[in-house]
Amino acid sequence: MNRILTSMKYLTALAFVALAAGCATELENKEDLAVAAGFRVITPRGADQQTILTQLPPTKVTPVTYKGKQYYVLPDAKNNRAYVGGPKQYQSYQQLRIQRQISNDNLMAAQMNEDAAMSVGMWGGWDNGWGPGWY
Repeated sequence: MNRILTSMKYLTALAFVALAAGCATELENKEDLAVAAGFRVITPRGADQQTILTQLPPTKVTPVTYKGKQYYVLPDAKNNRAYVGGPKQYQSYQQLRIQRQISNDNLMAAQMNEDAAMSVGMWGGWDNGWGPGWY
């Protein structure tokens, strides 16, 4: 029983580490997409920009109206900078994000197909002379 609890604690800790790494990776992926879409990296120059940066959700591109113009901002408050783009850059960002999602979905489907083919082909199914097959 003690061994099971120790294993469960280990798995729980491992899950939390994976979750934290996943969140960091998600922000890095969004930053990469923003740069590829034409967003510029800026450092807040005044108190008003710093205030806006700290109030934005950390992993989300948010529309911001600043001095009468519409901008889209992905904050990186940890490094005191932000990725800023206009409507055209935001549209490119959305398209790149969709393309990446489709690519990831296709990769996952291919891996699932490969796994399915490997599991049946490698074992030859259940009918190996031990009676009727179960499939």
